[in-house]
Amino acid sequence: MTEDDLRGLIARVKGGNLSRRGFVKRLAAVGFTAPMATQLLAIAGAAPAGAQAASAYRPTRRGGGGALKVLYWQASTLLNPHFAAGTTNQDSSRVFYEPLAGWASDGTLVPILAAEVPSRENGSLAADGRSVTWKLKRGVKWHDGQDFSADDVVFNWEYAKSPQVAAVTSGSYRDVNVVKVDDHTVRVEFQQPTPFWADAFVGATGQLIPKHQFKDFAGANSRDAPTNLRPVGTSAYRFVSFAPGDTLRAELNPNYHMDNRPYFDTLEIKGGGDAVSAARAVLQTGDYDYAWNMQVEDDILKRLEAAGRGKVNIVEGGGIEFVQLNATDPNREVDGERSHISTQHPAFRDAAVRQAMALLIDRNALEQFIYGRGGPATANFLNNPPRFRSENMRWEFSIQKANEILDAAGWARARDGIRAKDGVRLRFVFQTSVNAPRQRTQAVYKQAAQRAGIDLELKSVTASVFFSSDVANPDTYTKLYADMQMYTTTMPQADPERFMNQYTSWEVSSKANSWQGRNIVRWRSDEYDTLFRSAQGELDPVRRAAMFIRLNDLVVSSNHIIPLVRRPTVSASLNNLRHVLSAWDLTMWYLNDWWRET
Repeated sequence: MTEDDLRGLIARVKGGNLSRRGFVKRLAAVGFTAPMATQLLAIAGAAPAGAQAASAYRPTRRGGGGALKVLYWQASTLLNPHFAAGTTNQDSSRVFYEPLAGWASDGTLVPILAAEVPSRENGSLAADGRSVTWKLKRGVKWHDGQDFSADDVVFNWEYAKSPQVAAVTSGSYRDVNVVKVDDHTVRVEFQQPTPFWADAFVGATGQLIPKHQFKDFAGANSRDAPTNLRPVGTSAYRFVSFAPGDTLRAELNPNYHMDNRPYFDTLEIKGGGDAVSAARAVLQTGDYDYAWNMQVEDDILKRLEAAGRGKVNIVEGGGIEFVQLNATDPNREVDGERSHISTQHPAFRDAAVRQAMALLIDRNALEQFIYGRGGPATANFLNNPPRFRSENMRWEFSIQKANEILDAAGWARARDGIRAKDGVRLRFVFQTSVNAPRQRTQAVYKQAAQRAGIDLELKSVTASVFFSSDVANPDTYTKLYADMQMYTTTMPQADPERFMNQYTSWEVSSKANSWQGRNIVRWRSDEYDTLFRSAQGELDPVRRAAMFIRLNDLVVSSNHIIPLVRRPTVSASLNNLRHVLSAWDLTMWYLNDWWRET
């Protein structure tokens, strides 16, 4: 479908000659999902995105719902969204902080601190794609009673893009300019035509912190702010207490800016433990209302569901469980930093070794015997929305072929069976976080690798450590002080731009950015960088989709990235809990509308 064809269909919708449902069907035939088709209509001013409520919320008064008890088996360690390197820290921050808009499960935007979602129809989207204007909701107050205003929004832009702050959200803010139009209006200006304008101040990276609480901690002292652990936000729940790595408690905000919300009087998020115990505490015993990220063998979940107390929620999105093969040397130190970008991995610099490693993991076995509903096998890093999914990548499991490749590349077996070449042995430290499916996956990988003359030393790190942003800890995943590692990366937007920027050269994780850069594997490609920049400014949705498919193919074919299984969001909840979930945003993205049916 050409750009002219697309414009013609949109014109027919606007003229009343084609229904929105018909438009969605037409685009589905050429690979567009319903959410993306709806979003295209919104961008064109034919259907304001997020015009419908995110949920059919029923309670008619604020409070009275008692306690909401939630389990996160990976405990959070801080409550500043700009430093939240892992999903658990982002979610815990989202309990208190809100963005201008969030992503609903159908991929459309829902206004939260914004008065409306920008569109061509309401005049907030520039026709040349170079700016978007956000009108802010009036009457919103921070939990300490101060007014929320455009000054807070501008401050978050300045804070996030500051090199001294070294925020994990910097990628969403450093290349834009934000202008205060008036006390309740801001304009985000782009350096070039920008098709994906819903990044800054939206979703997981858009959570807004108060200027008056953080203005004195907006530089090199940013990590010292008391409010990093004692948040003052605008959300439906106010801070009560927080024990990092353990329990977070909150209470109803009596002055919340949405009517009759929240339903629950108190909220407790218990961290730590393991995924199986969390699943059991909801599905079997009913001690908790909700458990996050059920990274549990599907057979176990089905047995627990049989108790009849709760259910497993599976929401398709863009999450991916994958292996990273370090492009740098984790055992060589440069200027006090291992895995320095100036180094190369002694073994993985050889494409033959990386190709062999990709052949030694049986994705079909992972899906069939470990993940089940929660992990369809995939050869792609970028899997959703479907129009961005490559048809070019294939995965294969072949120990024989791996051996042939290594033989041909001159990696000979030593007397102990481990291959070596030029004094470099194929013995790798393979790390991941502690949970049963990942340890089982490690074991499967190790067994196959041994048959190819490769020795994997398996390392399991407590999740609260592995996913923390502690700059002093050598075992955090952003440092990658191992040869290879495995985890899930999420896609908290119904667009791949931010998801795929984690392989750009300017996002390399390093000591200089407090290991907050998103390119953790340290792979770099001039072709990737150039194509990514082009995609950022491509307004034709068909050409833009083709660019992201090529970006996926570049990084996957390098074999520094080995996709394993798609990871839809899998959670557990009591049968009577009514929640609002979206795989395109954080678990807590619309916590204000959670309630319990009695």
